[in-house]
Amino acid sequence: MSIRSRLLRPTMRWFVLGSDNSLENLRTGLERFGRLTRRNVADWAEVTVGGIPSIRVTPRSEPSNIHILYLHGGAYNLGSPSSHLGLVSQIVMRLGATATVVDYRLAPEHPYPAAIEDCITAYRALLEEVSPSSLVVAGDSAGGGAALATVIALRDAGDPLPACLYLMSPWTDLTRSGESYQTMSTVDPLVPPGGINSHLGLMDDLVDGYRGAEDASHPGISPLFADLGELPPILVQVGGDELLLSDSTVLAERAEAAGVEVELDVADGMWHVWQFLSPWLPEARGALDKAATYIRKRATVDASPVSLW
Repeated sequence: MSIRSRLLRPTMRWFVLGSDNSLENLRTGLERFGRLTRRNVADWAEVTVGGIPSIRVTPRSEPSNIHILYLHGGAYNLGSPSSHLGLVSQIVMRLGATATVVDYRLAPEHPYPAAIEDCITAYRALLEEVSPSSLVVAGDSAGGGAALATVIALRDAGDPLPACLYLMSPWTDLTRSGESYQTMSTVDPLVPPGGINSHLGLMDDLVDGYRGAEDASHPGISPLFADLGELPPILVQVGGDELLLSDSTVLAERAEAAGVEVELDVADGMWHVWQFLSPWLPEARGALDKAATYIRKRATVDASPVSLW
């Protein structure tokens, strides 16, 4: 672990979430955190894709034909394309790709399946612009779970599937049945000093807001329990010290058992979506570099971007 990671680790919960767990404060805090991570490395503009408001992020290097449909994290209750501009811009910079970041509807105002419906609509609209062989679906945390749920729904509907998926610390099991919810409860730096029970209480509220009338085990809500067969290749990156570790490790096991090409990258000592901190952390930059290499090998590329690191 780098010196910077050791210095940042004790402050991560305050840095990301603050001290007030109200939904309004969490939403404001994530937007504020997102602004801190932005660097002037890509251009962006507000667009509408299939009627869904989005942000289009474009590279400043020579563009490739790779297009990323990016689904932001935030436990389905918070976050926006704006909060994730910094992270998405770092991915765009590395690939010379274009990215569309979807402003899907949030819970609790719009419970499941509103968010997944918006993501499906945006994907289908992008197919009018982009070949599926050049299209990548990516997301972090809840956005990683949404990316998986979206592609599963597209597979079931017979739509052309993307070249691959890139999932960062995906939230795939909203029942929280994995062992890491216990084993990592005293390790994860995002768990408050008061202990796991207060943290799980917050997660209960977020899950209840999203699932609406459905059970949390519904495969559209927790895609870990879905049929994972015939999906495109999947790259999963997860922190070795995070509460959601088993959401990724079990996903990788089940996807591989279903015959899916899956690569699991567990980063020792890292926490939930540490890639957000690429302006400061070498571990975050390394993870995004690995993801760019993975995507470039699987998506159709017609130009090589200039390396900026």
